[in-house]
Amino acid sequence: MPGFFDKSLEYLRGVGSQRAELLATELGLFTYGDLLAFYPFRYEDRTRFYKIAETHENLPAAQIIGRLKKLQTVGAGRRQRLVGTFEDETGRLDLVWFQGIRWVQEKIKPGAVYIAYGKPARFGGILNIAHPELSPYTESAATAPFLQPVYPGTEKLKKKYIDSKAISKMIKMLLAESLPHLYENLPSTLIASLRLVEKKSALSQIHFPQDAQLLQKARFRLTFEELFFIQLRLIKLKLTRTEKYNGLLFDNSQLLHTFYADHLPFELTNAQKKVIREIYSDFRSGKQMNRLVQGDVGSGKTMVAFLCMLIAISNQTQCAFMAPTEILAEQHYEGLQQYAKPLGIRIARLTGSTRSAERKKLLLALETGVIHILVGTHALIEESVKFHHLGLAVIDEQHRFGVAQRAQLWQKNEGLPPHVLVMTATPIPRTLAMTLYGDLDISTIDELPAGRKPIHTLHMRDSQRIRMFDFVEKEIRKGRQAYIVYPLIEESATLDYKDLMDGYESVARRFPDFPLSIVHGRMKAEDKDWEMRRFVKGETKIMVATTVIEVGVNVPNASVMVIENAERFGLSQLHQLRGRVGRGAEQSHCILMTSYELSAEAKVRIQAMVETNDGFRIAETDLKLRGPGDLMGTRQSGALELRLADLARDGEILQLARNAAIDILKHDPELTQPHHAMVRSFLESQKKQENIWGRIG
Repeated sequence: MPGFFDKSLEYLRGVGSQRAELLATELGLFTYGDLLAFYPFRYEDRTRFYKIAETHENLPAAQIIGRLKKLQTVGAGRRQRLVGTFEDETGRLDLVWFQGIRWVQEKIKPGAVYIAYGKPARFGGILNIAHPELSPYTESAATAPFLQPVYPGTEKLKKKYIDSKAISKMIKMLLAESLPHLYENLPSTLIASLRLVEKKSALSQIHFPQDAQLLQKARFRLTFEELFFIQLRLIKLKLTRTEKYNGLLFDNSQLLHTFYADHLPFELTNAQKKVIREIYSDFRSGKQMNRLVQGDVGSGKTMVAFLCMLIAISNQTQCAFMAPTEILAEQHYEGLQQYAKPLGIRIARLTGSTRSAERKKLLLALETGVIHILVGTHALIEESVKFHHLGLAVIDEQHRFGVAQRAQLWQKNEGLPPHVLVMTATPIPRTLAMTLYGDLDISTIDELPAGRKPIHTLHMRDSQRIRMFDFVEKEIRKGRQAYIVYPLIEESATLDYKDLMDGYESVARRFPDFPLSIVHGRMKAEDKDWEMRRFVKGETKIMVATTVIEVGVNVPNASVMVIENAERFGLSQLHQLRGRVGRGAEQSHCILMTSYELSAEAKVRIQAMVETNDGFRIAETDLKLRGPGDLMGTRQSGALELRLADLARDGEILQLARNAAIDILKHDPELTQPHHAMVRSFLESQKKQENIWGRIG
């Protein structure tokens, strides 16, 4: 029932305004509904009791019934600790407290029987549990084993005595109050066909599971529900867009055929041909296109975009090509110019650096339809930029642009909106693409052009630095160029990273005969561009940089990428950096430099890089390691806030949810049928303010 779950947490018994404020600022919990959907991140197994004789330090945790025989303070000053002797009929162990000693002494009494829970360890040959959780022994506590929920928290909350147990108590109280207000939000047919547990039971069992099997059923139900409503919203958005928004009809492809027959510099891959067919089908549908093209670095997305622009121009419309940086816009302009010239296509560029006199002429030519293709940065979306008739907007590295910026391009036409083609060189795992871009049509270029040699990736330790430098010198003497990338700009007091400035000096000492470039995030944009251009022209042989070159320039002559402290980078970032080389005909190399000591996760990342060049396999591994929130900054952008679902693990549930959503909307697109009333009601309660950006992805 709307209303009850919107109540502020301060009205929940035992919370009050101060605790409510803390829960809001620390955990983002404001309402009853927020707290109810604040699920445990793990469970402690309280289903078994150990005897002290069975307890050993290799156990992750143990629950023991025993008598507290003696309690004494040992040591002085900072070394002071409270030690309790705890025993049962099979043996004894120590319970130890290093903090909150006075509070513990007031709360527990020698001679009483307790249930102790904690991680067993051994110190000086004696078994102990540090900071155990103690609760008085009762008959009912000993005969009612359970899985204890553990909730995320913060240090600030703990200091105010709001720990996992306190949150658990609040939720128990809230659940009791909530049950009369909880209604089913899935159709009975769906619940029956998938054998889902009912909503009330699922919420009770996810927080306070009676056993592992009931927990699993609750998790399945709530994960399905979460993904189902995400898919329902996305598919409904897509249906609304395709039904409401007519698009420009492009059925003339004359320029494409001419270019294909007379000017195409190389044979297209089958993947490129497939994507062009998908886009052409959109153009001829009479509906407005919103398509995401994803493909690895070097897979030929720009050529696909150009061939699609030829179709738009054949139909008397103009094209916009938006890139995230000036240097990328410059490179796209020069690259497209060579293809456009033989066809008599007029192409122009517009960036923040375009001089006002030149800009004035350009804007007039654009508004009168003289310019066919305008390449630029976000300068393209300024109000003064008016097209005669914009037919296609191509957005490169789409995650670098905010949705509002893309919406401004969408509004450049007074009549029908332009078709939108967004491109990314960040391969997206299938489950993430379905959830993030479920309202867009997705095309994938999963094949590299013929003749492109896979980049040879090598892992080297710090001790092999001389060998690495010798290899770089050998490549430069062959006429090639190299990147050396560092994770930090300046020394950190806490982290032993390779510092960029130290690195630059050591590279300069090792290569006194070679001119160097340096690029990092703190440089002014014009200085950065100047250094980049020198490297592009081959005036400098080694580019020492931070990750600002991750999505950057195309330098076919650069054949070596050295990544210092590679263990400090995320997997997708390593793959993007590697993609800066391997753009020419020569064999390219990526050298991952690391320290000798590596964490288990770092080993997996480095091994994945060495084993494969396939961006999609790397993206899947990255999703398993990091989760969807960190990939592509989705959590920061608010695009994906999953409470329970895990896209690396729940691919099958996601597919079930998507199929169910498609099936329901196919038979009842407006959810007007009586048996879908609860779905519509729940969907409406979740609705946030709708903007135009929702329709353009």
